[in-house]
Amino acid sequence: MKTHVKKGDTVQVIAGSHKGKRGAVLSVNAAKGTVIVEGARVIKKATRPSEQDPEGGIKELDGPIHISNVKKVS
Repeated sequence: MKTHVKKGDTVQVIAGSHKGKRGAVLSVNAAKGTVIVEGARVIKKATRPSEQDPEGGIKELDGPIHISNVKKVS
């Protein structure tokens, strides 16, 4: 599936509760029709302690946004 944005592009969110935020595209999932925009939809995820992350706790991650809700900004 062809998309109008690619990794590294600067985009603006045009719909939803995060409308107006801008950021760089971190990843594109064309099969699901979603993009992850830096700082646009921050979600909190609880993680257990592991060898890679001995502290565990609550982490803030960038969540996916539907590709139709973003537009490319020059």
